[in-house]
Amino acid sequence: MALHPQCKAFLDILASGDGKPLEQLPVEEARLMSAGLSNFGGPEEPVAEVQNRTVPGPAGPIAVRVYRPVVKETLPALIYFHGGGFVICSLDTHDRECRNLANASGCAVISVDYRLAPENKYPSAVEDAYAATQYVAEHAAEFGIDPQRIGVGGDSAGGNLATVVATLARDRGGPPLKFQLLIYPLVDFADNSPSMQQYAKDYFLTRESMDWFTDCYLSNRAAGLEPTASPMNATDVRGLPPAMILTAEYDPLRDQGEAYARKLQSAGVPVELKRYDGMIHAFFSFSGVIETAKVALADGAAALRRALGASVASV
Repeated sequence: MALHPQCKAFLDILASGDGKPLEQLPVEEARLMSAGLSNFGGPEEPVAEVQNRTVPGPAGPIAVRVYRPVVKETLPALIYFHGGGFVICSLDTHDRECRNLANASGCAVISVDYRLAPENKYPSAVEDAYAATQYVAEHAAEFGIDPQRIGVGGDSAGGNLATVVATLARDRGGPPLKFQLLIYPLVDFADNSPSMQQYAKDYFLTRESMDWFTDCYLSNRAAGLEPTASPMNATDVRGLPPAMILTAEYDPLRDQGEAYARKLQSAGVPVELKRYDGMIHAFFSFSGVIETAKVALADGAAALRRALGASVASV
C-alpha cells in the first residue's frame, strides 16, 4: 500500500521545520523535541484516577504513573514501558496513549519511568523494568489490581523491555504474566532485513537515529547480541505469555517485529500479529493526526480485554 496520506502530511509538517535531525542534537534537546511531538497525540482523555507514585528500584526509586478507568474495582493491569530508543521520551510523552488504553481496555495501566541512556547504559532500563513489574505484582493490593491478571506492554524500545521482562519473569519464577502487547517492538539490534534497508530514511525513524540510540544505550555493539538486549537471540521462548504484536508497513522495525512473532509462534506461544498498511514507526502515538492510530488502539485494547478478562462494563 502507498504511504498513508495522513502519514505523509505528518512527515511534511516535520520536514517543514528548520530543526536539526535528532541524532545531531544534544541529548537534552532531543528529549525536549520528543516532548513536543506529544502534541500530535490528540486530546487528553479524562481517566477516573491518575496517580503518580514511586516503587523501589535497583538504583533508587522508580517513578510510575497509575491510570485507573474506574476507582473502586480490582482491575487487571497492563504495565507499560514507553518507547524512545531508551534515550528520549517519558511518562509525559506517553500520557495520552496510557489514558486511552486504560479507558478502552478497562484495565489499570501502570507506566514505568525507567532510567534512560546515555546516563544509564544497558542493562539499567531492563533492571528497572523488571524491578517495577515485580514490585507491582507483589503489592497488587496497593494498586487495586489482580496479581493473576497482569500483562506487560510497550512501544518500540518499550516493546523490547516488555518482552524481555516477560522472559525474565519466566526464568526467575515470577511474577506470573498473562499477556504481552508489543507495539512495533525493537527486538534485534543486528537487524539488516529488507524493511530496515528500504525504510532507513524519510519515514520518521531513520538509520542514523537508530545508530545514535544504539550508541547511547549500549556500552559496545557486542552487548546488543545478548538476549536481554535483542530478544530475537533468545535460545528458548517457550512458555512466554501470549502476545499481540503490532507492526507498521513503512517502519524499518517491521520485519524484525514480524520475525519475532513467528519465533514465538514456532515455540507454541499464541500470537496475534497485525500489520498496519501505510503506517510509519510511532504512528500509535499520533492519534491526533493519524486516524489509524485509533484503530490500533482499539485493537490493542480488545486484545487486553480478551487476555486479562477486563469487564466491558468497566470501560
